[in-house]
Amino acid sequence: MSSIASGTSSPIAPAPGRHGLAALTMGAIGVVYGDIGTSPLYTVKEIFAPATGVALNAHNLIGAVSVIFWALMLVVTLKYVVLILRADNHGEGGGLALTALAVSAIRSRPALRSGLLLLGVFGATLFYGDSVITPAISVLGAMEGLQIVAPGLKPYIVPISVAILLGVFSIQSLGTGVVGKFFGPIIVLWFLMLGAIGVGHIAQQPEILAALNPVHAWGFLSERGWHLFAAVGAIVLALTGAEALYADMGHFGRRPIQIAWASLVLPALALNYMGQGALLIADPSAIENPFYRLFPDAWLVPALVLATLAAIIASQAVISGAYSMTKQAIQLGFLPRMEIRYTSAREAGQIYIPAVTWALLAGVIAAVLFFGSSSALAGAYGIAVTLTMMITTVLTYFVVREGWRLPAPLAIGATLFFLAIDALLVAGCAVKFFDGGWFPMALGLLMFVVMSTWSRGRALLMKGIRREGVELQQFIDSLDSRSVHRVERTAVFPVADPATVPQALLHNLKHNQVLHEHNVILTVVFGEVPWVPTERRMEVVPLGHGFWRVTLHFGFMDTPDVPKALTLARVESQGLRIPVFETSYFLSRETVVPAPGGGMANWRERLFAAMSRNASGAVEFFRLPDNEVVELGTRVQL
Repeated sequence: MSSIASGTSSPIAPAPGRHGLAALTMGAIGVVYGDIGTSPLYTVKEIFAPATGVALNAHNLIGAVSVIFWALMLVVTLKYVVLILRADNHGEGGGLALTALAVSAIRSRPALRSGLLLLGVFGATLFYGDSVITPAISVLGAMEGLQIVAPGLKPYIVPISVAILLGVFSIQSLGTGVVGKFFGPIIVLWFLMLGAIGVGHIAQQPEILAALNPVHAWGFLSERGWHLFAAVGAIVLALTGAEALYADMGHFGRRPIQIAWASLVLPALALNYMGQGALLIADPSAIENPFYRLFPDAWLVPALVLATLAAIIASQAVISGAYSMTKQAIQLGFLPRMEIRYTSAREAGQIYIPAVTWALLAGVIAAVLFFGSSSALAGAYGIAVTLTMMITTVLTYFVVREGWRLPAPLAIGATLFFLAIDALLVAGCAVKFFDGGWFPMALGLLMFVVMSTWSRGRALLMKGIRREGVELQQFIDSLDSRSVHRVERTAVFPVADPATVPQALLHNLKHNQVLHEHNVILTVVFGEVPWVPTERRMEVVPLGHGFWRVTLHFGFMDTPDVPKALTLARVESQGLRIPVFETSYFLSRETVVPAPGGGMANWRERLFAAMSRNASGAVEFFRLPDNEVVELGTRVQL
């Protein structure tokens, strides 16, 4: 009943007032920046782990911190905060929103359009891998402070981490807005603490300020030789969360995210990384856990509590991003319908998807139990994120060149610059593939198989319906009003293919031998924009003999409330009435039957059939009234 089609953009919402902007900025800090904000818990320690081959001395410390600082400036600030946040699809961000924007820009080139669509879907599936790793490594990294506060608690780190994660996922039904308002002040305090403790150690070892000079970053990288990739694979831990801030843009908007980064997050992170470098210059033995060793003994417990809360917030960033990504995938036809709960009456982007919540929780718990420590998870962390970053760069090129019409030298030059950085990051993480990098890649590939199978299966299903169906207009023209009994009321037949007679209509005519006075052949089309304004919601085409073809247009972030859309539309001029209490909805529930020699491998056909059986019903998804729906089944071979 849904398909990808070009939509029409809605008017840009007015900018929030000063008070609204402050509230959104606070919410963005509480949700968006938790992931990247917890990177100081483990990044520096991993850079100087034995596997990287980086010697712990003042020269390398200044160089490593310099690389972190300039990576934050170039990748997060310049690429994401300045450039990619401008590539919003009418307020929405994330891999699929960017993909829709890119394919819209090259609408006249179908082969390239199909390739970019496939690439964008693959990037979206990698985000799910990151959504599993981030909560696990963040909470474990925070809980490992227990062994410094009380060494005897080390055996309890994993069980406590699991308990905390269970709590995090159990509160998701409260909604992103509630969670963000609660976490906002806490994460602000976290970043203030990061900066303040860093300043104290910088003051004791001011030579670390040399890290602000990019020459030291270049020197550190050029001196590594074949160990370069291992070092980069650890440094990339400081960048995780950049993709999540783009995916969460629909929750808070571009300006609050940019303001939060420039005014608080970036300065706090830079000061803390320099503070850890200064600490290690003075005391190399602190490398066992340089983050917690920043604090005096009396501050360890408060720091541990705050780090735990920050780790919970880091989990929230990718969880809410996964919700947005899943809804977009459903609307664009890459995942079956799922139950989506809207947790805010004012913000349509604030949603809760139970199936995603519990699937993520299962993956996160499995990661915690399997890897058991943040150091082990560091090997799994990064490869999915950096591949997603590279795909984002490629998609952004088509947006800025074909959509924004920037000059070719500028678009190509900027793309090659960022691709070079992305390639280095991907290569650095690739060397960790057998140390755990396979885990998020396996999750991403599994999701890609699911999404591509669903998309291909729907296309084959539509083909089967057309092959076995009856042409609609021919059917209408052949009706004999004297032999077919007509009953009052209006019948609405939601269909995926408006050119053929709905199976529910044929079954109703066969078994009940009646037709309604008014028959609506309804198609819902999801466009490549987030929102479609009400005045462009409906198209009505009279077909004669009491039949009308109605097309409802929604954006991929709209709530597809079909009865409301039909009620709001003024279509009486076309001779059609859709009274609320005199309308029945007739649904065709297709039972997919895998057949040999179909368009997919047999196992994929069986997977598609299973997903089709377990998809959320059209009644709930399209907000149809329960007491006005009649469902009639039909079997369709692929």
